[in-house]
Amino acid sequence: MKLVLVTAVEEYQKEVLELFKNANIENLSSSGIDGYKNSSSVLMTSSWFPGEKFGNESRLFFSFAEDKNIDTLFNLIKEFNSNLETNNPLKAVVVPIEKFI
Repeated sequence: MKLVLVTAVEEYQKEVLELFKNANIENLSSSGIDGYKNSSSVLMTSSWFPGEKFGNESRLFFSFAEDKNIDTLFNLIKEFNSNLETNNPLKAVVVPIEKFI
């Protein structure tokens, strides 16, 4: 069993939930997060408060899952990202679990 973490912009929440379902990962959790990029943008330099950084509304999805389901999920995420027209790909990582109850 491993912990899989996926981040996505808020607009992809429905699609990410479908990817987890298609990977047979039925139990998962999610949380709202702010995503940041460390590059200057026209929006930031033209704002009233140019020293402020503005985050994108994003989601963090996580689940304890078996290797075979995670492999399927990663393949689905790669396919999803290859068809994107934006610069906001899904990001995923896997963390091994040494102990659990």
